[in-house]
Amino acid sequence: MMVVGIVAVCVVIAVLAFLLPRLSRHPQNGAQRSLGVGSRAGSKAPGPLGRLLSKPFRSGSRAVGRSGSAGRRMRGRLPF
Repeated sequence: MMVVGIVAVCVVIAVLAFLLPRLSRHPQNGAQRSLGVGSRAGSKAPGPLGRLLSKPFRSGSRAVGRSGSAGRRMRGRLPF
């Protein structure tokens, strides 16, 4: 369920970054901030369980950042 949500957010951020590169920064930062809160909350569990619980949030935040930058990069490569 969480994977589907992160994929949906990544697609929306990438499309927004392609269409409106400057205006896509705020939603991207908001998504990364909320995933960071989840990562910090998961990492408070003791030992290996903390790393296991925070990993999906860390990788989701990284995916959101990459999709936003990929959308802006593709917009910059347009010939017009």
